[in-house]
Amino acid sequence: MTVDRLLTVQQVAERLGTGVRFPRRLVEERRITFVKVGRHVRIPEWALEAYVSEHTVQPITLRPNGLGTAA
Repeated sequence: MTVDRLLTVQQVAERLGTGVRFPRRLVEERRITFVKVGRHVRIPEWALEAYVSEHTVQPITLRPNGLGTAA
């Protein structure tokens, strides 16, 4: 079993580039895995990586239409 680092809400916010309200809302809405350590909330590093991976949107590739005009 590998031990994964537990991140604070502040650390998660810094990694996501958001305020602390966003990760707190993710926890409250049960949209991300978290661990309760007493009254403290910690988010496993793997859970943050999985959340980002699941919500990453890939760009679409446009086909050249050959006419040189916009649709």
